[in-house]
Amino acid sequence: MDTKILIELFGYLGSALVVVSMLMSSVVRLRVINTVGSVIFAVYALIIRSYPTALMNFFLVGINIYQLLRLRNHDKHYDLFEETTWDGYLAYFLNFYRSDIVTFFPRFSPDKLAGEGVRVFCVCCDREVAGLLIGTRRGDALDVIVDYSTPVYRDCSVGDYLYSRLPEFGVTSLTYSESNKNHIAYLEKMGFERGADNIYRKEL
Repeated sequence: MDTKILIELFGYLGSALVVVSMLMSSVVRLRVINTVGSVIFAVYALIIRSYPTALMNFFLVGINIYQLLRLRNHDKHYDLFEETTWDGYLAYFLNFYRSDIVTFFPRFSPDKLAGEGVRVFCVCCDREVAGLLIGTRRGDALDVIVDYSTPVYRDCSVGDYLYSRLPEFGVTSLTYSESNKNHIAYLEKMGFERGADNIYRKEL
């Protein structure tokens, strides 16, 4: 293949990664993919001697790395409380993140909040709701309906904090019986184990 065509394809790859990064709901994933795309496009710009474009992309790489380090080193101070009302801010939160929530929990509907034995736990960071756990009580276990973190806090720290505090609220184990692959990857990362009945369980 002609070298000129290969160089052009290299540039298109960088551009494509930058565009794809903007579609990411996770801020960390956005920054990582954007960094890779910017590096590729900066090298491409150097090859074709478009120095202003190369300089701009190297600046973007620096900004992304700085923001990733800032996210990594940011000390998050979480709080946990149990919500007992189904309207007000909770309704607003569920409506605002509805499309993202159903990506991981397609069968969820706010109507399930009215079910018997439903418990709702909110994790806050700097007075902002970072995560939400909704489940049905079964003794000291909770059958998970929704275990959701907002994109900014989707680094497992919300889950780590939540699971460490739940025993204080009388919850000693969690179960999840759905099969949505988007959430199962998270469950496995957080130490849930799948039983012979295909139900995921975690002892707290």
